[in-house]
This record gives sequence, structure tokens and C-alpha cells, in this order.
Amino acid sequence: MTHTQPPRSWPLLAAPHRPLFLLGAIQSILTIAVWLGILGGQVQTALPAGAAHGWLMLYGLLPFFVLGFLFTALPNWVSGSPVGRTAYIGSAGLMGLGASVLYLGLGSPVLILSGLVLHVAGWVWAMIALARTLIHAKPQDKRQPWLTWWATALGAVGDGLFLLGVASDSADLLAAALSIGMWLFLTPLFLGVCHRMVPWFTSRVLSNYVLVRPYTPLWIMLVACLAHAGLEIAGLPQWTWMADLPLAALTLWFISRWGIARSLSVRLLAMLHLAFVWAAVAFVLYAVSSLALWLDWPWNAGRAPLHALGMGFFGAMLIGMASRVSLGHSGRKLECDPATWWLFWLVQAAALLRMLPELIPAFPRGFVTLSGGLWLVAFALWASKYAPMTWRPRVDGKPG
Repeated sequence: MTHTQPPRSWPLLAAPHRPLFLLGAIQSILTIAVWLGILGGQVQTALPAGAAHGWLMLYGLLPFFVLGFLFTALPNWVSGSPVGRTAYIGSAGLMGLGASVLYLGLGSPVLILSGLVLHVAGWVWAMIALARTLIHAKPQDKRQPWLTWWATALGAVGDGLFLLGVASDSADLLAAALSIGMWLFLTPLFLGVCHRMVPWFTSRVLSNYVLVRPYTPLWIMLVACLAHAGLEIAGLPQWTWMADLPLAALTLWFISRWGIARSLSVRLLAMLHLAFVWAAVAFVLYAVSSLALWLDWPWNAGRAPLHALGMGFFGAMLIGMASRVSLGHSGRKLECDPATWWLFWLVQAAALLRMLPELIPAFPRGFVTLSGGLWLVAFALWASKYAPMTWRPRVDGKPG
């Protein structure tokens, strides 16, 4: 009698990070390609150009990686039940479909609204599934897991507010939604994840390492993010320095305590430490630019702080974290090869080139297009290397 092996599941759906990381990899290319098309006049949009760019980067790209990471990490952090397939496949499907409809209908308000409804619905589904995991996990210290959940939930709120802004044709709601995406969703989330993961990863690699991650400085940073968002939405950029200076000081303090110099001997670890430096650069620039407004100086940093935070901190940390998760959960060694290392630095170059015309007016605006081109090349090459890991079986033969 012959025995047939049970059918194996399609690898792309075998673990929550797989479909979401694949969609994120695609988005990392499309978001900038569309933005360059808008800048060049080849792509027409019914949205204001700045609002379209803001949504694509804050809500169209990063949430796919964020949710893929959280669906994997949060159950591990609390030793809880894994998120069910229905939840992560449904969430990925709705958000991916929503983004696709939005791309196809950028010139149509009706299709933009339809895409946003699908995108928000998928995000809310994800938050409900993650909340169940946290609620039903055994009693323990859940401060950090809930912090990441609330930050991501506020991202869903911002996504919904953007939907309302489009529906009501309100520039104020669109601007508020983008402020929420930056200051109540992504910045607190990335700070919280770095607070947990950077020293922990470092302690796993470096000997005689003292793990430093006190909560009080983190809570101060989160309050500062809330304050910056409130002042920005209220139209008071001349006062945001009161939030930005504590953010800068505490980020620099964490950098000094987490052992950045020792991390440079391990590339996969160094990427996380170096990406975190961009957060300090961004907060310092925000503070100086706000003080310049307050003191009526004839200078400001323009959008340089925004891109130091978005392209520098988020973009570089995305390369570092997504590469690490992709390698580890595909059964490969946690090693950064030369190609990934150079792609990481290409993202740094793209961020710097985008900032230079803002900081030094003598630099031509063509640097903006060049910056977008470098980002496009970096993430296209990154996706060509790491996206196939999402649909191929693990190399060690293990499930997941």
C-alpha cells in the first residue's frame, strides 16, 4: 500500500510575514516610482501631490512591513497563540487590494476612496487579531507589546482620517492625517521597537554587554511625539522645539549607551545602530528649525528633518529589520552579505541627497529626483534579493 504525503501549504501563506513582506517589497518600488511620475508629470492624481506622496510613504509602504513584523513578533513577545491564517491573509489581501485600487485610480476620487476603504478595513482587521493575542496571553509585563499595538492602531486612525479628508475634500484633515502617521504612528512605533530590539539583538551578539533599556526615557519620548503632533496640527511649528529637544537629547543618550562602536564589527547589527543615529539627526534638525522660527532667524531646515526621519531612520531601519527577519525566518544564517550592506548605504545616500537642497539652497532641486532614483535602485535590488524568500520554502526544511 502506498502512502501519500499530506499536501504542503503554499509557502507564501505559511507565515504571516511572508505575504505582507512581499507586498511591502512591491510597495517600496511603486511608491517612489509613482512619486517620480507625479513630479515629472507622467502620473496625474486627483489628490494634492504632497498628500499623495505622504500617504504612499507613511500608509502605503511601511504598514505592510510593520504588520508583517508584528504578526510575527508580538505572539513571541508574550508567548501567546500565533495569529490565525484567516487574520493575516485577510488583512494582507484587503490592504494589498486597497493599495492596488488606489494606484489604478489615482486620477479618480471614487477609486481613491474605494482603495482607502479596503486599506483601512484590512488594517482594522489586523489590529483586532493582534489585540486578541495580547489580551489572551498569560499575565506578564506587556508594556512594550501594548505600546507597539497602540502606535499601530493610531496609524489605522490616521489612515481613516485621511479617508475622511479625501471624502470631504479637506486639506486640514489630510494634513492632520499625515502628522498622525508620522508622529503618533511611525515615530513612536520605531522608537518603541528599537528600545526593545536593538539592545536585545546586541546582547545576543556581543560578549560582556550590559543591556540598557529603561522605560522612563522612552515614556518621555512618547509624550514628546504626542506634543509635536499636537503643535504641528495646531499650526505652531515655532514651538515644536520644546518636544524636539528632549527627543534629540534622549536619542543621543540611548546611542551612547547601546554600544554603537562595538556594533560595527557585525554588519547586520550595525545597520540597526546606524539607522537609529538618523533619528537623532532628524530630531536635532527639527529642534533647530523650530528655534529658528521662534527666534525669527532667516533660515529653516525645510523638509530636511522630515526626510531624515522618513528616509534616513525609517528607510534604513526597514532595510536592517526586514533583512534580518527575512533571513531568520527563511532558515538562513543571520549574516549581512556585501550586497545588502551596500544597499543599506545607498539608502543613506538617497536620504542625504534629498536633504541637501533643503539645507543648502545652492544645491539644485534636481537632487530630489536623483534621491528618488537612488531609493528606487536600492529597493529594487533589495526586493530582487529578499522578496523571493517570501514564496520559497525555508532552506532548513522547517515549517513556517
